Amino acid sequence: MRKKYTLSQLAQNLDVTIKGDANCLIEGVCTIQDAKPGCLAFLMNPLYKKYLSTTKASAVIVLEDDSKECNTNALICQNPYYIYTQMAAFFDDRPKPPAGVHPSAVIGLDCQIDPTASIGANCVINDNVCIDANAIIAPGCVIGEFSEIGENSRLDANVTLYHKIRIGKHVVIASGTVIGSDGFGIARHKGAWHKVPQLGRVIIEDYVEIGSNCSIDRGAIDDTVIEQGVKFDNLIQVGHNVRIGQNTAIAGCVGISGSTTIGKNCVVGGQSGFAGHITIADNVVVTGGTEVSKSIQEPGVYSSGLGGLVTNLERRKNTARFNRLETLYSRVKELEQALAEMTERK
Repeated sequence: MRKKYTLSQLAQNLDVTIKGDANCLIEGVCTIQDAKPGCLAFLMNPLYKKYLSTTKASAVIVLEDDSKECNTNALICQNPYYIYTQMAAFFDDRPKPPAGVHPSAVIGLDCQIDPTASIGANCVINDNVCIDANAIIAPGCVIGEFSEIGENSRLDANVTLYHKIRIGKHVVIASGTVIGSDGFGIARHKGAWHKVPQLGRVIIEDYVEIGSNCSIDRGAIDDTVIEQGVKFDNLIQVGHNVRIGQNTAIAGCVGISGSTTIGKNCVVGGQSGFAGHITIADNVVVTGGTEVSKSIQEPGVYSSGLGGLVTNLERRKNTARFNRLETLYSRVKELEQALAEMTERK
């Protein structure tokens, strides 16, 4: 049976003003353009404003200025996308596995597993692992010796934690991610490469979310640290001894070389790459596909392209100039020809 909530129930404890019927029943969420009665939509992107007056949604989360064009129930707020995330959680139908250890799981010696935790089928929990209350370890996960997983954290199927990994509270790690494998440390001697022992750990602090098929290397000497509230997309590579500051968000296919520090509240676009041993200040935005080859000392928006890393504004100017090169080349040729003709007449 589908869950149903009134608008007033959904809006409880949120900074929202209801315009219309507060007792309207909502049984799901939808996009504003393909809405159905009984569903809740939101408007944040101006591109979709054209659907606001005709949407069939029973309610729409909107900014105050947009509410005038809304012909259905409106939930007025300052950040519709955030309010949507809070209300959509009411309809999350992800199955919650039962507490306890599945009979097919392998549990090592001297483990401390809270009775409210859930250990799925075919998990391998090595010796001296600590798993706190309400943690969920989905089928096929492998957790190395002396690792710790905080309360209410979730590892989806087939996540691998190497030894001595510390996972904080309310952490979500999607399937296929590997945390704590050796960093790329090699030393050349007499024409051959020799492995550098990777002796550090990985520490994942509270409320971090890590997408699928990410790889986070353990530290070579010091620890690799992902601070509180960091959000990773899928397919992200983090090298050894990297530190990523609180509430930074990183999109897919980003590579971060070893010993790089990224500050707090940064945003990194997809397919960007970071050289090693550099420092990125707090509140930096790196646009997609950027090659970050040097440290960034000041907050701002940065991009790369011809000429390497520059501010985003300078990059846009350079791109505009580059696109006019053919016209400028033709004008220079004409001026050269005119100058040559003037010289000949003298």
